[in-house]
Amino acid sequence: MAVVATAGWLTVLTVAFNAALGAQLRQQADTVLRTRAEAVASTVEVFTGGVVSVRDVRDDTAIDTGTWIFAGGRAVEEAPGGAALLGQASALTGVGERAVTTGGASPVRLFALPVTSQGQQAATVVVSLSLAPYRQTEKIAVVGSVLLALLLLVGVYLVVRVSTDRALRPVEEMTEQAGRWSADAADHRFGAAPRPAELDRLAATLDSLLDRVSAVLRHEQAFSDHLSHELRTPLAAMVAEISLLQSRPRDAAEFDRALPSVADAANRMTVILDTLMAAARTNAGGLPGRCDVGEVVQGLASRWSAPPELVVSVLAGTLAGVDAGILERMLSPVLDNARRYAHTQVHVVAQVVAGQVRIDIRDDGPGLGADTAAHLFEPGWRADPHDGHDGAGLGLALVHRLAATAGGSVGAFDGGPGATVELSLPGA
Repeated sequence: MAVVATAGWLTVLTVAFNAALGAQLRQQADTVLRTRAEAVASTVEVFTGGVVSVRDVRDDTAIDTGTWIFAGGRAVEEAPGGAALLGQASALTGVGERAVTTGGASPVRLFALPVTSQGQQAATVVVSLSLAPYRQTEKIAVVGSVLLALLLLVGVYLVVRVSTDRALRPVEEMTEQAGRWSADAADHRFGAAPRPAELDRLAATLDSLLDRVSAVLRHEQAFSDHLSHELRTPLAAMVAEISLLQSRPRDAAEFDRALPSVADAANRMTVILDTLMAAARTNAGGLPGRCDVGEVVQGLASRWSAPPELVVSVLAGTLAGVDAGILERMLSPVLDNARRYAHTQVHVVAQVVAGQVRIDIRDDGPGLGADTAAHLFEPGWRADPHDGHDGAGLGLALVHRLAATAGGSVGAFDGGPGATVELSLPGA
């Protein structure tokens, strides 16, 4: 685009320059003709009776060259060797001041200047000038200006090309670097190193994109961790039942007792997969669906094995603005933790408060310390890594993620005695 724009501008300048030069040369030729004609007219004398005479002037060869003087329809003086132009010069007599240009390969400019006496035209001076030198000058100017424009255009192209390559080289290097980092080292950033303002904006944009790539990778890793954590329990149950069946020959009654457990674990895995995939596909604008909190809690209670005892207190018709599978995924890890630390009882209380469904899970265990409550929902964090529990510390992190995605919140605090986890969700 720069070269095309420059070419257009140079074309305009070249045409304008040659047009102005041509006009200047024509004006200069007319000035020379007028000066010569006036010089010749000063040598013409008109006597009484209209007699015209030409005074002799020393060294008048330059003046006589290409000069005619006409009076009364005849040539008083003719230009040496000017017979070829005599007819055209004679045609200019009696028409006042006038200039014409002959055609052909060697054009000649003719200029007629009337000589008056007592207000009457007594004679006409006609001078001629070859335009060949002027035309040659015009041709040289055209060729020279075109060559100069081409040289300038080539120079502009080279300068623009080199400048563009040098300007875009850092951009290309930064782009390639960002591509490598996104594949191998997504934690690297360009940072605030000194660079031109344009590259600063590019660096900030690439850093922002790398931040998003890192976030996607973290979410993908977290999803994989959550998925493996949630599937571990039903998968372990299936493996245990199958191993037990394979350990020795079993009768039909034992198969009848074991197969429902395997089928239930498989169904739970299906529900877990569907729930987590739906959560992963849903953006932060909230999870779709609604469910009856009482039905979900009763479904979990039906799989509860005492001790400790599970005490449920949910008002009929308590509806939450999340899917039943999502709510089950939120409650299951909290109930598992409460079961592990409770002495005798775990209480689940659900109620509607200011348009929000609040579900409290309380146990009568040892309770939470301030440090434990602050880190309870962090991925991979465990209060006591050596407590014999084979979990990876991801269950409560999944609860926090699902609650935030649903537009709710989750928190934990000491309820005296024991600990309380409070889950708040949008009502439906």
